[in-house]
Amino acid sequence: MLGKQLLRSGTSVGANYREASRSRSKAEFAAKLGDVLKELAESEYWLELLTEVSVIAPNRLRLLLVETRELIAIFVSSIKTVRSR
Repeated sequence: MLGKQLLRSGTSVGANYREASRSRSKAEFAAKLGDVLKELAESEYWLELLTEVSVIAPNRLRLLLVETRELIAIFVSSIKTVRSR
């Protein structure tokens, strides 16, 4: 069940980013990036939970968590940039 939740939120990141790239205004772009950020945060949660309940060894998920957190930082910065213009 946890894996399915991670799959759902993880694939939603890509779908929302695609929608953002096709947005018609800066406001719509920022809103869709917000959706991307929300799904990344959910994916981070599921990865942490999978580690905590020992479903998957922490060393196997460590790089995924690092990458997820890097993507979160990138999208937070992108949203701030779009909203400041």
